[in-house]
Amino acid sequence: MTDNPKSHPQGNAEKDPEDGVTGDEPMIGAQASYLKTLCEEVGEEFEDSLTKAEASERIDALQEKNGRV
Repeated sequence: MTDNPKSHPQGNAEKDPEDGVTGDEPMIGAQASYLKTLCEEVGEEFEDSLTKAEASERIDALQEKNGRV
């Protein structure tokens, strides 16, 4: 019998953006909005042409730089 994922919700909470099926699609509005905010906070340029995967990685890096992690 397969283990129920609801029994361990944190087990699959973090995923590598490169593994995503839709990672090469353009970033969604929520990502763009949050990324723009983070860029403004750390004084870096906002790129509006990132893919979902690239945006996710950039958000992670800026959160770490900004101390939000």
